[in-house]
Amino acid sequence: MGTLRVLVVDDSAYNRRTISEMLDSFEGVEVVGKAVDGNDALRLIEEIEPDLVTLDLEMPRMDGFTFLRLLMATRPTPVIVISGYANKENVFKALELGAVDFIAKPARIVTSDLRSIEDELRRIVDLTKKIRRSSLGPKGIGSRSGAFRSPSAPPIERGAPDSLIVIGASTGGPSALVEVFRSFPPHLPACVLVAQHMPEKFTTTFAERLDRLGGIHVREAAGTVELRAGMGLVCPGGRSLVVERDGDRLLAHVVSARPDDRYLPSVDRLFESAAEAMGERVIGAVLTGMGDDGARGAEALKKRGAKVLIESPETAVIYGMPSAVERVHAFDEIRPLKEIGPRLIENAQLWMRERLH
Repeated sequence: MGTLRVLVVDDSAYNRRTISEMLDSFEGVEVVGKAVDGNDALRLIEEIEPDLVTLDLEMPRMDGFTFLRLLMATRPTPVIVISGYANKENVFKALELGAVDFIAKPARIVTSDLRSIEDELRRIVDLTKKIRRSSLGPKGIGSRSGAFRSPSAPPIERGAPDSLIVIGASTGGPSALVEVFRSFPPHLPACVLVAQHMPEKFTTTFAERLDRLGGIHVREAAGTVELRAGMGLVCPGGRSLVVERDGDRLLAHVVSARPDDRYLPSVDRLFESAAEAMGERVIGAVLTGMGDDGARGAEALKKRGAKVLIESPETAVIYGMPSAVERVHAFDEIRPLKEIGPRLIENAQLWMRERLH
């Protein structure tokens, strides 16, 4: 790929200038336009056809959400949201509308601290060079008809799970996980554990968003949790989630990072511990993402007779993590995103029927 041409969209002149200066300092990157709001951005996109857009969500006239809807409907283009910590719910809405990743501003107000995001910006810009344009667009918008549940609804007390579903994802993962979780029925006989590469201040909000989709109850994991059927746990950012058998009980522990952890939360550590604790009664899924986190864990699952699914290159925003699993031949099926959830359910129900018979 030649020079990556970027459009910067932000209503703050200081932010536009600072983000542009950082981008222009990256090798192989050129800022070709700056826009003050969504209307201005759409006009410029028609003229300059950028390869990438950085987007502030809170802007006058046309906000970031309206801009994303129109952009993805007319000219799907990779979008990086650069937003404040205070707007966590808005970030996930933007990801579901088609943005590929996000960076948290150090403050909601205009501040010189904005330059602290430079390393993260460089990393994500490098990732966008590998994005499949055909996979861009809105995913997981809304909830299943009649399935929306109030966050205050009490969880249904269930027994130990017949099986474990473990899912790993990175770039493009939040919207992909929404699609998968929307398919889960309320009486899923499995417990679902998620390792999504994400900053720690966002995983609580992400778990709450998954919980509101209906189906199973989801929360951010904390401390030690006894696993139950119909439960979903999201590993907190900056930590890892490991599974352990304690007699008849199955426990999940939130643990600190190790010096050799290259990715957090670690998909490998989740998968390896699940394989040790539940063996063949684990169903793993590796969704979109850059890197090879999950490949070693998928090998551990396969050695214990477990099933492993990977998202197909046709739907994965970045076919990095699934490709790593494919290269080591540690998978059973390659499926498009819309089929991942139903296949996880089918495999979980097989283990339930095994117990009943």
